[in-house]
Amino acid sequence: MTTVKEITRAKLPIFYRAVKSLYYGFHRIFRGKMQHEIVFNKIYRTNAWGDPESVSGAGSNSVNTAVIKKELPALVRELNAQRMLDIPCGDFFWMKDVALSVERYIGADIVGGLVQRNIKQFGNDQRTFLRLDVLKEDLPQVDIILCRDLLPHFSFRQIAAALEHIKRSHSKYLLTSTYVARPANTDIQLGGFRPLNLQAEPFNFPVPLKIINEHCVYGDGAYSDKSLALWKIDDIPA
Repeated sequence: MTTVKEITRAKLPIFYRAVKSLYYGFHRIFRGKMQHEIVFNKIYRTNAWGDPESVSGAGSNSVNTAVIKKELPALVRELNAQRMLDIPCGDFFWMKDVALSVERYIGADIVGGLVQRNIKQFGNDQRTFLRLDVLKEDLPQVDIILCRDLLPHFSFRQIAAALEHIKRSHSKYLLTSTYVARPANTDIQLGGFRPLNLQAEPFNFPVPLKIINEHCVYGDGAYSDKSLALWKIDDIPA
């Protein structure tokens, strides 16, 4: 028996190819978006990183954020930054204790449930929380983008996509995680982890304007070079 698919292919070949192209195009977009969301939704839902304080992992607990909770407000004042985008904001565990002098804090995350919870618990006239996908969506223009503990979980291709959207935001500064003592970078799949040195290949960032060593204590000192580094976004290689 001849199927509708076979008849359509025979009688309307151009139409068939167009529909097929659209189907697979939307399928690739949907699959890619869902992969990103599914991975991080599962991590947060199951507390896959296993920290008793924060579902965002050990890097967001009280001990491992003690230094940056002190250093970040001073840096924001030094830069006279009035608008900050924090992506990903995660569960806002440590940031809730930071006295920022900004006029507008925008916390963004791919996990919609976390964003809604943050809106209810922490939203106010100064703080806004948004669901944003840094790999696929435009970012708001701000004075400083804080992108802590995200890029080390992305593949090289995904890091390139994230940096493209960061540059397209026309924001001024990027403050992001880097492991300054690592001589080389390895590629991973989405949701994995490896220490990432943004000054090494294939990223080749210039010397940062400022480095804040986080004095990370987990891993028995294996991540003692973990830092937040500041760059002008215009200086980041395309």
